[in-house]
Amino acid sequence: MSDKKIRWGIIGPGDIAKAFRGGVLGSQHGELTAIATRNPDKPNLATDFPDVRVVHGYDALLADPEIDAVYIAVPHTGHAEWAIKAAEAGKHVLVEKPLALSSYEIDAVFHAHRQAGTFAAEAFMYRLHPQTAKIAELIGSGAIGEVRMIQSSFGFQMPRFMPEHRLFSSELAGGGILDVGGYPVSMARFIAGAAEGKPFADPLKVSGTASLNEQGTDNWAAAVLTFESGIVAQVSCAVYVNLDNVLRIHGSEGRIEVPAFWFAGGDRTKGRGQIDIISKDGSRETISVGEERHVYSFEVDAASQAIQDGRQELAAPGMTWADSIGNARVLDKWRADAGIEFEPEKSSRRTKTLANRSLGINQGVIPKRSIPDLPKQGSVVALGFEDFRTFASGAILMDAFWEKGGNIFDTAYVYGAGYTEQLFGEWQRSRGVREEAVLIGKGAHSPLCYPDVISKQLTQSLDRLQTDYVDIYFMHRDNLDVPVGEFVDAMDAEVKKGRIRGPFGGSNWTRERFDEAIAYAERTGKIKPSALSNNFALAEMLDPIWPGCITASTPEWKQWLKQRQVTNFSWSSQARGFFTDRAGRDKTDNEELVRVWYNEQNFNRRDRAVELAKQLGKSPIHLALAYVLAQSFPSVPLIGPRTLQELDDSLLALEIQLTPEQVNWLENA
Repeated sequence: MSDKKIRWGIIGPGDIAKAFRGGVLGSQHGELTAIATRNPDKPNLATDFPDVRVVHGYDALLADPEIDAVYIAVPHTGHAEWAIKAAEAGKHVLVEKPLALSSYEIDAVFHAHRQAGTFAAEAFMYRLHPQTAKIAELIGSGAIGEVRMIQSSFGFQMPRFMPEHRLFSSELAGGGILDVGGYPVSMARFIAGAAEGKPFADPLKVSGTASLNEQGTDNWAAAVLTFESGIVAQVSCAVYVNLDNVLRIHGSEGRIEVPAFWFAGGDRTKGRGQIDIISKDGSRETISVGEERHVYSFEVDAASQAIQDGRQELAAPGMTWADSIGNARVLDKWRADAGIEFEPEKSSRRTKTLANRSLGINQGVIPKRSIPDLPKQGSVVALGFEDFRTFASGAILMDAFWEKGGNIFDTAYVYGAGYTEQLFGEWQRSRGVREEAVLIGKGAHSPLCYPDVISKQLTQSLDRLQTDYVDIYFMHRDNLDVPVGEFVDAMDAEVKKGRIRGPFGGSNWTRERFDEAIAYAERTGKIKPSALSNNFALAEMLDPIWPGCITASTPEWKQWLKQRQVTNFSWSSQARGFFTDRAGRDKTDNEELVRVWYNEQNFNRRDRAVELAKQLGKSPIHLALAYVLAQSFPSVPLIGPRTLQELDDSLLALEIQLTPEQVNWLENA
């Protein structure tokens, strides 16, 4: 560890910045060098931050060579933006809680710092105070027996409702859940983890509610967290009612009570760390860790030491990256249950990237290719995004995919009851990229798999997608009770209306049915189907993942696709985890993996993927995707990353150019 102190700068000169300054002054490994403000003439700056250089503008602080690390103390809505910009500037960051508005934003912040090689952490100062370690020690020693319930609150009452105030304003992501709810949630997760000998535990179930004001933010709120161990936590927060603000840990042999645990029982400057242990007979023992240092000084030192040691995150009991993301997921669910969406999260407002920049050009590591019957170039991979349920979360991934060169987006009438279509529609409208994007639409899924459904569902889809056409269209299933010509007629009609402007065909159709459709079109002068969306992967699907699904991975299918030169948009192109450590001959706990992929031929292919991946310095999952890309027919894999890291990891496959000989060897041909 270096003896040189970390030179800290502060972005945002508010009350929390003043508290952090006190922590730096009481630290051993940090020093406060500068503070950035957009208003250098702000009253009391010199008084509040004596002997600290004032920098005009946040960008100027990030460009300052005399600053090693930045404490971000702007309102919640600016946390992600400035944390990402700090990473790009090579600065370490400690971000006042909440680190960002959602778990998705926090993941994006950590991804930026992972790429930059810089330190990032969420500033829950109580986690580094000796009192917190003492609580964990008492839990581990069995001082109150088996932990069964946790009650924790953090609530205060503002003098009146002020819609423009940061604690109430939707524009500033106000309300108790985000401002102070993270404290009782993080402590409950910490205690549940301590009871299991772990740094933290994530709940299996979260159920939340809140009383909302006219801004749509919460005045007071409560939630119940249920953990796998059986522990139940009741957490509450408020900005408009005084709560008792006592942590209670109930065990089989007594309980622990800690007043205002986030200040270690004291105020913002010091606290002795008082802990009360109440036995079953009512007798009480008070313990104090006797610590007089500034409560913020511990996080300053922990962050400074981590930076000196070259680490990118805090060590437990500080908030690790996984801990912060887990905490935010609880807050996400709590907010969702309460029906809270902040103004800056709405599609009408979030017209820029998370770093508050206009969307970049559609050019990057993802190359483009010509696709038969598609009048514009399409990226070699397509993005599916079924996992996202808010615009703010989905836009992060779509922005990144676009800026990396991806432009094919996979939607369907039935996905998320239409939500993926709505999400894409809001995104493309807010970004102005419809003409450059390639949009896949799907309809007529079972049981509504009939020709007359196609037009009706496409009308609904286009309304959700906020466009008047799709570039590629698939019938989502086939209905063998209906003559194939009726389906061809229905899709041909949509092409002639201009509502389908590229290739069309079927998803999960057989070769025989597709041949029949082509023959009908040729015989009647209709437009021929020329694209499929069947499963295709290095591992053959042995049993349908979902009823009615069809694989195109067999030798017969490959020969047919090569002969016909039909474009296949391959779903489950990486065999749903079969080429990761989740699978193996001795790993049989995942029913789907076993049922769908487990046989000796697939394991032999997996073995070869592992071997070749080692030779190429990649992972087997990269080989699996590269295999789909290396076919002798037009093959466009659909990928479904949930995070930016997963997206970047998938795209490593693009660095692999498999030869025909390697493809044959992987197939064990």
